[in-house]
Amino acid sequence: MITLEEWAEVRRLHRAEGVPIKEIVRRLGLARNTVRAALRADAPPSRERGPRGSLVDKVEPQVRALLAEYPRMPATVIAERIGWTHSLTILKDRVRELRPLFAPPDPADRIEYAPGELAQCDLWFPPVPIPVGASGARVLPVLAMTCGFSRVTDAVMIPSRKAGDILAGMWEIIAGWGRCPRTLVWDREAAIGGTGRPGVEAAAFAGTLGVRIKLTPARDPESKGLVERRNGYFETSFLPGRSFVSPFDFNAQIETWLTEVAGARHLRSIGTTPATRWPIDRAAMVALPPVAPQVGLTGRVRLARDYYVRVDGNDYSVNPAAIGRFVDWIATPALVAVTCAGQIAATHERVWASGATVTDPEHRATARALRTAFTAARDRARHDTRSHTDGHVVALRALPDYDALYGVNFDPAPDPTATAEGQ
Repeated sequence: MITLEEWAEVRRLHRAEGVPIKEIVRRLGLARNTVRAALRADAPPSRERGPRGSLVDKVEPQVRALLAEYPRMPATVIAERIGWTHSLTILKDRVRELRPLFAPPDPADRIEYAPGELAQCDLWFPPVPIPVGASGARVLPVLAMTCGFSRVTDAVMIPSRKAGDILAGMWEIIAGWGRCPRTLVWDREAAIGGTGRPGVEAAAFAGTLGVRIKLTPARDPESKGLVERRNGYFETSFLPGRSFVSPFDFNAQIETWLTEVAGARHLRSIGTTPATRWPIDRAAMVALPPVAPQVGLTGRVRLARDYYVRVDGNDYSVNPAAIGRFVDWIATPALVAVTCAGQIAATHERVWASGATVTDPEHRATARALRTAFTAARDRARHDTRSHTDGHVVALRALPDYDALYGVNFDPAPDPTATAEGQ
């Protein structure tokens, strides 16, 4: 069979240089009929081979029968059921060809998003422990939000996946944008909408902003595929080769990377870069309210004698003057603040570790002073109970005097077996 190079050379010699067929046969060592056929052909010779038999042909009826009953059966299971002992590659190739004939199609529509329409939200857990202080390192969640129209993405690491911390991260991103998309899409994240409806904190957050939270169907990650793909992009393009000394260092690095790299990347889906579409997307969003929404972890407790409150697994000291009274605390990712009757009773930097005890030296000094004052007052009260109103001290009498006064005899009874002399 003539090769493509030989076919091209035959035609060049005959058409361009006018070499006769006999000479071409001599130069190239080809048969005369082969040269004549090459000159008559209008297309180059095809290298496709005819169909060849395969070992799978004998078992194809069995494969079809299994796929007809179980369209999603893996090829490895099919191999086990039919007793396949040859290479799995050729069997998998045949199963891949046959499966569409039995499995119902599941088409995915392309969705076009209007400017300012929505942002998809999700939690990403980077497989890298982040140092959080003396207690070591932890794998912490990262809140990611991707706008539908522009594909602009922002991400921030948060202390926990509790509602207050998630909402604090959302507000940090939205406040950085300066406006808010009209719809915030979430999956069934427990703290946001684990019951199928937005939780109290999430609903209050959305109501303050004047937007809505839309929950996707259960077990349907494709409903927010934009942000899901960004999570994978973080792991392949942001994490490799980086190290972090704290959660705040992580946030600083990912913020710079999102602006300089991710925002300037040309996306085939939109035909441009996210930074190019961002002004149009942002202009169509909802303006932020004059009052910021309530975010962060909150709680209310009566302050005990040890003057500490527990927040997310850590203990923080409070002004001991508030002992016995109700105190309210709020924890943002950066700060823990405690108030009593509207007055600040404590402020601490939030610890992202667990099991830590944070003490303000002023609180300890105040507790020492209050303890000294309490001891002095107690001793003074005891002294006052032993004095007359005119100041002279009341005499303390022995207990046997009171026994004699009331006719009480605590002497042991006489032994009836004893003699008079013995008594």
